[in-house]
Amino acid sequence: MSGAFAVAWLPWLLFALPGGVLVDRVDRRRLMIVVDWLRVAALTGLGAAIVGGLVTVALLYVVLFLLNTGEILNRTASQALVPAVVPRERLERANGWLVGGAMVAHGMLAGPLGGFLFVLAASAPFLANAAAYAVGAVLLAGLAGSFGPTPDTRVRSARADLLEGIRWLAGQRLLRAMAVLIGLLNVTLTAAYAMLVLVAEQRLGLGEVGYGLLLTCLAAGSLLGSVVGDRLIRWATATWTIRLGLLTEVLLHLVLAMSPDPWLVGAALTLFGVHGALWGIVAVSLRQRLTPPRLLGRVGSVNLFVVAGGNCVGALLGGALVARFGLTAPYWVGFVVATLVTAATWRVFDRAAVARAYAQPDPADPPTVDAVVRPPDPVGPNER
Repeated sequence: MSGAFAVAWLPWLLFALPGGVLVDRVDRRRLMIVVDWLRVAALTGLGAAIVGGLVTVALLYVVLFLLNTGEILNRTASQALVPAVVPRERLERANGWLVGGAMVAHGMLAGPLGGFLFVLAASAPFLANAAAYAVGAVLLAGLAGSFGPTPDTRVRSARADLLEGIRWLAGQRLLRAMAVLIGLLNVTLTAAYAMLVLVAEQRLGLGEVGYGLLLTCLAAGSLLGSVVGDRLIRWATATWTIRLGLLTEVLLHLVLAMSPDPWLVGAALTLFGVHGALWGIVAVSLRQRLTPPRLLGRVGSVNLFVVAGGNCVGALLGGALVARFGLTAPYWVGFVVATLVTAATWRVFDRAAVARAYAQPDPADPPTVDAVVRPPDPVGPNER
């Protein structure tokens, strides 16, 4: 199991950054279609190996590695694709429905459905997943429009392209702050999640069903936030959505550190689920509004790399803190870190700065000398 966890996370650390470079160099829709068909092939092969009694742990690791590598490319490309098909004023609504759809499918339906299919046949969940990817590829093929790279006359190395994206992000105060604080908060949040099952059993006196209900509270809050997220953000403003979200992070760690009441913990997790959905909508929408189309893949991939790094460190940190200082240690550390991050970034997300981001016209790259001197680079169809 630990090997499977490591193999599943390794691609995010290896390929998140170069994946963004690829997304910005090719037709994003075609890339997503190719990735989905490759995942169909991988899962069909695994299902066939199970049916034939040929499955091994090594094969499972290979398929996990391929699926997560594909997920990196697919997620980066899909986030970069949204502004090309959605009007600028509807980005929050679109991202909210994407978050909600993922929560329903992955957070609520996939687990029970996978268990049911596995009882029918060990190969069934994998073949069903392959069929789902095939449907996704067919739907993407019917998406009208041009989604290739924007004309860029410079022929550069992948390293130069990656550094350009990192430098651009480092020069953007709002997006830079979002990336840094997400990385820090993900370390402590993943540590908290990793130990939640022990909190449920040892402090709250809950069994497997009770622990499952705590996760359901989190999922229900996330679904609620994704469905009404655009209206809540419009009512509260993006500034206060971010600030109240930071306070919610502080509150969750404090409740998990101090409270033995399962009802209070469930309520805190529900509220945190709402915050998580709202935070995701605001963060992705801000990035899509501010980033030049040709850099969307690279800037998004830097965020994915930060998130993945925080998750990996947090998973290890949670166990180490509990082993050394006791069950509540990850939550007290999370409380302190969230409080410091909130205090340090409170004024970064002031109303004027966020309002300027929302009022800013569609980002466009300034003309370069190369654009005048050199002919267009024939990379592929034009896109954002």
